[in-house]
Amino acid sequence: MPRKLSKQPTLTETTPAALPPILSDGRPLPRAIVFDLDYTLWPFWVDTHVSPPLRPNATHNACTDKIGERFAFYDDVPSVLRGLALAGVKLGVASRTLAPDLGREMLKLLHVPPMSSVLAEESNVDGGADGAVAPSSGVGSNSNSISSSKKDKARKAIDFFDAGLEIYPGDKIRHFKALGKRTGIPHAEMLFFDDEPRNRDTESLGVTMWLVRDGVTWNEVVNGIEEWRRRRGV
Repeated sequence: MPRKLSKQPTLTETTPAALPPILSDGRPLPRAIVFDLDYTLWPFWVDTHVSPPLRPNATHNACTDKIGERFAFYDDVPSVLRGLALAGVKLGVASRTLAPDLGREMLKLLHVPPMSSVLAEESNVDGGADGAVAPSSGVGSNSNSISSSKKDKARKAIDFFDAGLEIYPGDKIRHFKALGKRTGIPHAEMLFFDDEPRNRDTESLGVTMWLVRDGVTWNEVVNGIEEWRRRRGV
């Protein structure tokens, strides 16, 4: 039975989030964090609930389809993408949607707001003068403020996924083999967020999967990183 379309985020202005301490405690982080799309980054099935063509709103934080339904990320997702990228973690997507082109289009049309809009001023990690971040093996302090970063501007969500986009029907083991081949990152160094228990089969490759119940939030991210560390004994 098809899943009903969830209530979409309200898109009200929110207080910028502080990066959780786990991103700057000096302990190892996953080298790559991979996300499912449907009911993980956004509260809908892109191949079931969305009727193209899509039209973004003025700020590109939501899209409307041809019947007037509005679609957006879960509330924490923009700050999560900003924060993990700032911490030097590579980001990827593994989705088995039947509408891969529409999924990619949604990621292009939905923008992540400027860093200063989604992360608190004290959310600093180790980086250079150009705002680049240090490797994720250990993040520390940074004298550059969020607001002064040269990269403090809205960006297409799709641009954050530097580990790659594997968006097509099929077994997610195939998705992760492709991600591993592209990045050269061992699967044991990857953390995967997904809403479907059946995708735990990816753990046969060495991936750590964290099951999300109601979309990605900072709490889910922290819990997932803690589980990844526990399994690796770090």
